[in-house]
Amino acid sequence: MKKNLFARWRGNFLTGLAVVLPAVISFAVVKWLFGTIASITDLLLFFVPKDITHEDVGRGTMYWYWSLAAFVVAVLLVSLVGLLARYYAGKRMIAWLDQTMLRVPLLNKIYGAIKQVNAAFTSGNKTAFKTVVLVEFPRAGLYSIGFITSEQHEEVQMKTNEKVVCVFVPTTPNPTSGFLVLVPEGKVTKLDMSVADGIKYIISLGSISPEYLPEKRG
Repeated sequence: MKKNLFARWRGNFLTGLAVVLPAVISFAVVKWLFGTIASITDLLLFFVPKDITHEDVGRGTMYWYWSLAAFVVAVLLVSLVGLLARYYAGKRMIAWLDQTMLRVPLLNKIYGAIKQVNAAFTSGNKTAFKTVVLVEFPRAGLYSIGFITSEQHEEVQMKTNEKVVCVFVPTTPNPTSGFLVLVPEGKVTKLDMSVADGIKYIISLGSISPEYLPEKRG
């Protein structure tokens, strides 16, 4: 009798967990993203007295609605920069700021690297983060979802005597960090799922699997 009750409880718990887990993970990811962005955008409200925007008369954390207001301000500022970038005066201002950033010691290394990464993803390169692949990682026999970021590695290919591709293997449930692995092209299995589906699959811990319809062979 006790075993039957325990088996029923376990079955109900596992079923409930399967229903609740995706929602919990989704809220956790949204909360993490909001907190990470808010830590930067909150600085935009420096002109508002802290005793108004923060708890405990300015000594605590910022109220969530003020953080939301700061986020809206950030969106408007980014939109304004995008608008200015369409005109000659705005382009000249952005170019001047760009050159200034590249002349600051230490900061120029970070800024230059970020600009190169940004250019790689916005230059229209068809292989940059647009192909979902399956690779054996972290060891043979175990598979991980990854994204091809580049197929041009002349020095590596010359020294390994085989064509390799650059694959980014993100961590879960936070896909903004991960591992960069160089994999022989013959050991990379390209998948039909889109990048968006691949990211959903990673963030959801595999609980959201894209629909797959095998091609019929006639």
